[in-house]
Amino acid sequence: MPGSAVPWRGPNALLYSRRNVKTLLAWSSGKDSAWTLHVLRQQGVPVSALLTTINQAADRVAMHGVRSSLLEAQAESAGLPLWKIPLPWPCTNDDYESRMSDACHRAVAEGFDTIAFGDLFLADIRRYRERQLAGSGLTPLFPLWQIPTAALARDMIAGGVRARLACVDTKALDASFAGRDFDLGLLADLPPGADPCGENGEFHTFVYAGPMFRVPIEIELGEVRDVGGFVYRDLLGVGSTGLRPEADEGVGRRPGGLPHGAGAS
Repeated sequence: MPGSAVPWRGPNALLYSRRNVKTLLAWSSGKDSAWTLHVLRQQGVPVSALLTTINQAADRVAMHGVRSSLLEAQAESAGLPLWKIPLPWPCTNDDYESRMSDACHRAVAEGFDTIAFGDLFLADIRRYRERQLAGSGLTPLFPLWQIPTAALARDMIAGGVRARLACVDTKALDASFAGRDFDLGLLADLPPGADPCGENGEFHTFVYAGPMFRVPIEIELGEVRDVGGFVYRDLLGVGSTGLRPEADEGVGRRPGGLPHGAGAS
């Protein structure tokens, strides 16, 4: 039934590969959404577009702080159209839900019947998505749900995902983690209690290579900045000027009444 969640439990479930669906993928620029794209394609589930919320004032991915130009490079390499949803800053709960509702209406009008998310285990975020999508005509899909994150992180790395940490929460990780590669060395260095996939908001990533992309995205490291305890390592496309908008204060904060940054690594 449209609007009710699909009980997908991991990449081996074939529930939706036998149906003719048109899927929109919530895309954060990070490893979880990128791996979700890979898993869906492996299962024969057609993904037809990516959807990303953008801090309109900063022109960066909400929470991750990744430049729109790099986001666009990802979509091009994935071979998919990108729907950018601009969010005002400051962004209220009503602002967020209104913009997302408009995006859902557009999706249904264009023939989409499914929207996939890269959420891993946070039940409050899943319930929120299911509640907001109820009656919308879009069925939420959670391909990575409850896969143990230690194994998942290693599977991503072994599968060819290459990513940098774009943001870290200094309540959970030292600021020096910002900009590091998401690799086995990083997993070994995480402090006890930190989720290997950063699902509790410990860190957010930007994927620059992997099986979901036709070609890698060339990046270089830019400046480090601290925004209220969230440390961002600016990532630049090779050849970029390194200039950035001044209004970037809100890139790390989640609207919608959900925990900061959780579920979007």
